[in-house]
Amino acid sequence: MLPVATEPPHASLAAALLDALGHLPGAIVVDAQARIRWLSPAYAQLLGVADPDTVIGWPVEQLIPHSKLRDVAHSGHATPLDFLQHEGRDYVVTRLPLWNQDTPAGAIGLLLYEEWQTLSPLVARFQRLQRELDDARRQLSSQRPARYQLSDLIGQGHAATRLRQLAERAAQLDTTVLLQGETGTGKELLAQAIHHASQRQHAAFVGLNIAALPDSLLEAELFGAAPGAYTGADRKGREGKFQQAQGGTLFLDEIGDLALPLQAKLLRVLQEQEIEPLGANRLVKLDVRIIAATSRDLPAMVQQGQFRADLYYRLNILPITLPPLRERSEDIPLLVRHLLLRQAERTGLSCRQLSTDALYRLTTHAWPGNIRELRNVLEQACLYQPEGVLDARSLHMLPNPAPATRPCTPLADLLAATERQALLDALAACQHNRSQAAQRLGISRATLYEKLARHGIR
Repeated sequence: MLPVATEPPHASLAAALLDALGHLPGAIVVDAQARIRWLSPAYAQLLGVADPDTVIGWPVEQLIPHSKLRDVAHSGHATPLDFLQHEGRDYVVTRLPLWNQDTPAGAIGLLLYEEWQTLSPLVARFQRLQRELDDARRQLSSQRPARYQLSDLIGQGHAATRLRQLAERAAQLDTTVLLQGETGTGKELLAQAIHHASQRQHAAFVGLNIAALPDSLLEAELFGAAPGAYTGADRKGREGKFQQAQGGTLFLDEIGDLALPLQAKLLRVLQEQEIEPLGANRLVKLDVRIIAATSRDLPAMVQQGQFRADLYYRLNILPITLPPLRERSEDIPLLVRHLLLRQAERTGLSCRQLSTDALYRLTTHAWPGNIRELRNVLEQACLYQPEGVLDARSLHMLPNPAPATRPCTPLADLLAATERQALLDALAACQHNRSQAAQRLGISRATLYEKLARHGIR
């Protein structure tokens, strides 16, 4: 492990260190949030980046999609020898944590060999072990995969940035999390992202919507049942959600809908870390992390006697409130771009574009259904207007905008932010090949260069 000094090193020593790293086939440094802080020119050239300074501040996965530097930066555990695949070739790499006293402060990745044939005996054994480990992980994750990562939290505004910081903190701490927010704000996405970034990422992520099941079935669904525990029970017994999530994360959505008798049983499970399946006379020890979510006002329910105070306090160890979309108007252009790209990937069609008046309608709508409503509106708009640029007519399902009662972000700023992000996305997707980026955006190279210069993108 490489300790990070509490005082800045002498400038000449730092320069000499960076110069030495620059002579390796590749080197990269990220901070504690896995944002790129330095990239060697050689590594930039290998990754197709014309100027290393243009990627400073990016999440490392935006440049290297399957990078494991975030895990090293969060856990403080080094990866002395590993392999990185890029454009069909394997490279030998090492990843080392950086420390600030006793706290992980980042990580450094070093590309040691561009050709690994000289390490053939070691490589052969390592690859065999790696394949066995990957197979085991795939079998486990295929049973209960987490589909979302922290990089799926879209937005650059203050609320989105704060939410991402809290999620990263929650991933580092193996404690109970309570997600609070209106319906459609993305609570399950956030829960899966926290699980994916945590030390439990290779174990199961199991979700259960409390509101979707009647009380009579919830106890067996949560805790399991012994053979013949009740009429119609499986003769082999039934494994509950807690057992299915063993070693991983159990996501309890709409926890505010849990009946009071089951609240008492859930409290005991959280306190004792063990369950007794329905109809059984044995206890099952648990190693499960709980992430609960609700769109209801739990403190008010506690005051009204509808939710146990002791259970609320047990769940509310690390609370995270998801902001409604109406408080994130500056992020709507980025969310629209992301959702339209995802829709294009699902349908195999080209990504649709929005006109100025359509974007204005989206940014001034109140969005009572939040991101879920925004996704549905965009899908309906694409069906209503199957070709060309989506204009305000395609958003006929939205009510006429009411007079503005609060200041909104200037439209010019929203459009500029959307265009700039689209340019950055295209360059990243095409490894900074500008000809390919222009083709992907459907514009000429001359227009691309003009827009890059206007936005200060080198």
